[in-house]
Parts: sequence; structure tokens; C-alpha cells
Amino acid sequence: MSTLRFFPALLQAADPNLPPVSGMVFFIATILKILIIFTIYMIGIAMLTLAERKISAWIQDRHGPNRVGKGWLQPAADGLKNFMKEETMPEGVNKPLFVLAPLLSFIPALTAWCVIPFGAPLPTRWGRIDMVVADLPVGFLFILALTSLGVYGIVLAGWSSNNKYALLGGLRSSAQMISYEISMGMSTIPVLLLAGNVSLNTIINQQAWGGWNVVNLTVAFFIFMVSAFAETNRLPFDLPEAESELIAGYHTEYSAMKFSLFFIAEYGGMVTASALMATLFFGGWDVPFTARDNIGPYSGWLTLLSIGIMLAKMLFFIFLFMWIRWTLPRFRYDQLMSLGWKFMLPLSLVYIVLIAAVMLGLSAAGIEPGLMYAAILGSMNLGLVIVLFAILDRGRIISPAYGRMHPREIERMRQLDRRRSMTATRAGEAGR
Repeated sequence: MSTLRFFPALLQAADPNLPPVSGMVFFIATILKILIIFTIYMIGIAMLTLAERKISAWIQDRHGPNRVGKGWLQPAADGLKNFMKEETMPEGVNKPLFVLAPLLSFIPALTAWCVIPFGAPLPTRWGRIDMVVADLPVGFLFILALTSLGVYGIVLAGWSSNNKYALLGGLRSSAQMISYEISMGMSTIPVLLLAGNVSLNTIINQQAWGGWNVVNLTVAFFIFMVSAFAETNRLPFDLPEAESELIAGYHTEYSAMKFSLFFIAEYGGMVTASALMATLFFGGWDVPFTARDNIGPYSGWLTLLSIGIMLAKMLFFIFLFMWIRWTLPRFRYDQLMSLGWKFMLPLSLVYIVLIAAVMLGLSAAGIEPGLMYAAILGSMNLGLVIVLFAILDRGRIISPAYGRMHPREIERMRQLDRRRSMTATRAGEAGR
């Protein structure tokens, strides 16, 4: 099983037509990839602010930004405004931590991109250049370790501001991110079990030969997606920034570019989470219906196509983030914590044991990874989804809002409210 699982990676390493690049070529290519990714990343985040405004306007049936360059220059106008605004330093703040906190929020989301592969290898006259800044053997563990540092920026922002609302927002965020970070990490263990490795390129190659993990590990994808919403503090999990309760949460006392860095960090985390979901569960940059992007011979047009496929998958999840924000209401804080500890964490633990048992059973039966292997896993996950969401849940948890009352009692109260409204209306008409 292990030989078949790593077969694509072995063929890549043994391709005689693409010798390894020299040290100088590797260094220059790495510098170029860093500059290109950083530039596209920052420009993309700026344009995402415009995209969110346009999507919210579309959902709410209004125009959105349309004055500055017909809306396209609105991010540039916002950036110029933030650069020119006065920096305020409230009395009693811890100045070093107050300045450092926005950077601690933004840097982990940006740095995580250095190990995420975004395209098929590019053949050049100097050898094969991998479309990833640093192809670490422990790339996925690196991402988990690095992105978990983002909570420190939010907590330090709340504590160093010397403001009770900011402190409450920071405490809420630390509890929320730590709670869902455990579920997020647990949900990826079945992915690592199937791939047999923590390298992201190996996970992509495994999906190219065994089917997308969203089919084989549907419940794990659901847990990861919900945890990603909570980790990025996006609706319906934006409790740390609850305007109705905490003014603006942990960044209440911030202004100008330091205030803007928190929003850049939020959109950066959203982009990174979208790239991870596309990589772990939707095949990443893999081009369907061909194996040339996995085992060669490689080509420039195939690399461009794989980058376009990865970008399209990311844009889908980014749109999903924005769509959910302008569609669902905010959870209560007790619902947030209850969902994380009483539902997501036990479900992820049970799912790990179940997937491991199924994989051991298939291995004992002599079924190797392939179409039959994927069909069995997919059928099992379809049954789990039906049992979990349609039979066990019955709308109590997976719904925009829920209460403890029986549905019949809720319907009875609605009918009573309708009768009272009709009585009041008739009384008003009789009084006229």
C-alpha cells in the first residue's frame, strides 16, 4: 500500500528529463517566488475588500462602491486614507505590545503561504522548479504550528489597549480560537492517514490517484470548514468583534494603519484557509483527467492551467466566506462554545477512530488504494452524513438558530401570536 501511495512522488523524483536545479538557480527562483506571491497576496487582499462590498451589495440589492474609478480604485482610496490618518496612542497602553500586536496577527497568515503548493512543477532549461516557496517535508505541521500563533496578536491587542471592551474581545477570541483549533487539527488526521505523509504535495498526489478527500472524508471536511470560519473570526463566529456588545472588540483603541492591519490579517487568514481547504480536500492544483502534472512530462501550459485551477478553487471558498457573512446571523457565545466542545471535538475523535478502523479493514482484505478503495470510503461517508445530519441532528444544531422548545410548542406560540395580531388589527379598525 505504501509503495502505491507514494508512487507519483517517486516518479517525479526519478524523472531523468528534469535534473535538479543548482543551488544558485534554486536561490534565485525562491526569491522570485517570494516577491511574486507577496505582491499578488497583498494586491489580492486589497481587492477582496472591494469584492466583499460588491457581494454584500448584490445580496442586499444595492450598488456598493461605484464612485472612485467606478469602484475599482476604492481599495487604493481606503489605503491612502489609512496611511494619512493620525495615529492615536491612548493613555495607559503598553506601547511595545500595542504596536507589535497587529503584526503578530498578520505575519502568521502570510508566512503560512510559503509551504502551500499552488501549481504543478515548471520545467526549465535549468531543471524542474516546484511551484511552492519551501517544499517542507512537514509542511502541514508547519502551517498548524504557525497559524496558531495568530491568537497571540489578538490577545495582546486586547490586553495592551487598557480598555475593558478590548480585553473582553481578546479573551473571547483566545477561547474561541483555541477551542476550534483543536477540532481543526483533529479533522486533518484522517487526511494524513490516507496520504501517509504530512507533505502537502503528497496529499495532492494522493487525491489525484484516489479521488478528492471531500468525497472520501466528507465529515472531516465539514469539521475543518466550520473550524476555519471560527479561526478567522468570520460570521457566524465573529463574537470577538461583536459591535452590539463590545464596540469593536480587541481593536477598539486602534487607528490608521494599525487598525487596518487587523482587517488585512482577517482577509489573509481567509485566503490561507481557502487554500488549505482546496489543498486538503479538493485536490489542490491537480489537473483532472491527466497524470502529466503529477508524473510528467511537465510543460509550461500545464503549470499555468494548474495555477488557474488552484486559484478558481480558492475563489470559490472565498466567495463562500463572504456569502455566509451576509446570510447567517451571529451565534450566541454559549452556542459557539457548545458547538466546539460538545459537538465538533467528540465528532472528530470518533471519526478518526472510524476511518482508521475502515482503513485497517480494507488493508486486511487486500484492497489497495484505487477506485474500489475510494468507492468504499465514499459510500461509508455518504451514510455517515445521512446518519449525522438527517437522523441524529434533525435541525437542532445544523441550522441558523435553534432553541430548546419542541417544534410543536413553537408552532403553537406562532399561531397564538397571529391571533393576537389579528385581534389588535380588528380592534384598531373598529376604533376608527
